[in-house]
Amino acid sequence: MKRMLAPILALVAGLVSSGSSATEAVRLVMPFAAGSATDALSRVIADELETGLGRAVVVENRTGAAGRVGVQAVKSATPDGATLLFTPIAPMAVYQHVYPVLGYDPVQDFEPVSQVATFDFAVAVGADIPADTLSSLVEWLKAHPERANYGTPGAGTLPHFFAVLFGRETGLDLRHVPYRGTSAAINDLLAGQLPMVFTNTGELLELHKAGRIRILATSSTSRSPFLPGVPTFQEAGYAIAGAGWHGVFAPRGTPADVLDRFNQLITAALQKEQVKERIIAMGFEPTGTSRSRLAEILNRDAAMWAPAVKAARFTPDQQ
Repeated sequence: MKRMLAPILALVAGLVSSGSSATEAVRLVMPFAAGSATDALSRVIADELETGLGRAVVVENRTGAAGRVGVQAVKSATPDGATLLFTPIAPMAVYQHVYPVLGYDPVQDFEPVSQVATFDFAVAVGADIPADTLSSLVEWLKAHPERANYGTPGAGTLPHFFAVLFGRETGLDLRHVPYRGTSAAINDLLAGQLPMVFTNTGELLELHKAGRIRILATSSTSRSPFLPGVPTFQEAGYAIAGAGWHGVFAPRGTPADVLDRFNQLITAALQKEQVKERIIAMGFEPTGTSRSRLAEILNRDAAMWAPAVKAARFTPDQQ
């Protein structure tokens, strides 16, 4: 009798073990602090994955070292589908040009899953600046070089690097005034202490609509859906473009069928009207891509931002 029961008990034990693994919560690691728009976006994706998987998906904010701690944690995780990385563009496509020792390779250490959303940047001027177009701003700055200061959310941010591209394109000697976040920069813009600010478009929208500041151009290759009446930098005659994005990655070695399943769930979720509305309300444009397309975007943007980082002469100790 014992001989007959032994194989059955072993099978049951195996099933229990397998079931435990299958119901383990998935960690969606977000390498920045809770409370931001990026964090809110990660939770939308977590909710959708949880519904599709029938399995808990928990956002884990692993902060530190400008996001590198969380990325390194995912790199070191077991590639079994229980850990994913939700990250904005910078740790994957920009930091390799900034940090001599990064601690991970964005291409070799990760599997792309899907891009989730994009966002662009804008330049805004205060009400006291006599410029209604980008070209008139350039002319005013050339006539008043002592006023050629611009604010950004911080040194080493994408708006900072994009402003460097703008300075190179126009031949202007722009002086960077880094802030700790966009709010402080906008306060000085409103007070007339700063002529212009470069930051994410979504953070400028309400003040622009209220007429307290003027957005003169946005950074993507096509007009912002939030500002269809505002030209892009390219449309205004300046051959620069750039955009940010958020994407999901997995540790290298995660099985292809698991990656495909995550991709299917994310891209399907981003087609839902209620999900689109939530994301658009955050100031992002929902996308959803194939795994291979995200890999292409990563390589393209890593190459695109390299010259701007070099021209900015930015080093990590400036943060």
